[in-house]
Amino acid sequence: MADQTAFTKGHGTENDFVLVPDLEGAQELTAAQVSWLADRRAGVGGDGVIRVVPTAAASDPDVLAQATQARWFMDYRNADGSLAEMCGNGTRVFAAYLRREGLETADEFAIATRAGVKIVRFEGPDLIAVNLGPWRLAQPVIAESEGFDALVHLDGHAPLSALSLDLGNPHTVVALPEGIDLDALDLHRAPVVNPAPPHGTNVELVRPLGSGHVRMRVHERGVGETRSCGTGAAAAALATRFWAEGRGDTWIVDVPGGRLRVRALPGQEVELAGPAVLVADGSVALEVRSS
Repeated sequence: MADQTAFTKGHGTENDFVLVPDLEGAQELTAAQVSWLADRRAGVGGDGVIRVVPTAAASDPDVLAQATQARWFMDYRNADGSLAEMCGNGTRVFAAYLRREGLETADEFAIATRAGVKIVRFEGPDLIAVNLGPWRLAQPVIAESEGFDALVHLDGHAPLSALSLDLGNPHTVVALPEGIDLDALDLHRAPVVNPAPPHGTNVELVRPLGSGHVRMRVHERGVGETRSCGTGAAAAALATRFWAEGRGDTWIVDVPGGRLRVRALPGQEVELAGPAVLVADGSVALEVRSS
């Protein structure tokens, strides 16, 4: 019988992940293994895969340097096996797993990511907040003068003006014009962004609902449309706040999978808060698969 690999399935506002504990730092996952684990028909199924590994065992020197601040590294991969810098919903699910397993016991602690150290805070049994750290406009000179810096092409629609933001991973946010139904958009295919970001981008389609409140759908790079995206929700709120000339520091973002809270913090940082649920534990025969 093939060796069994333990896993936990969890989600944050229905953005779901397969967590693989590697507490000795000895089980690197290939891209093929990740895409198989994330496969909803042949594997466990998820929008991404998170390897739970000691920061001191990380192979990336930039992550290894975080070991003095954070004991555990969230080794996050997209569903297609590609590496990703960060995942806002994933940080909360990762933190919930660390707490459940007794790997962290405080109400506030740091975790390591490819986008730097993130501070997680438990506000209650159903609400976890994470400081996503610094954000910036991807092209501030253009954005500040015009409000937009990109065009997004969706099937059946004229090009839509958009704003690019960097939250440790790339985002392109579209404020939908009146007359376009957010729910009717076809996101089976990736929106085309012009100019094309060098490392791809997550695309958020946003409908303002009122002061400090927006709805959002998202197409994530390397995944497709997901029920939620944490950093995408933060990008959507920050872009809408930018278009509103900085009015409002706290935003509610409704996504197909639930509701998230976004706060603009001093020092050009941003906080995301929402639920995290661990729904199942099991084991799989993780075959040796090449990249």
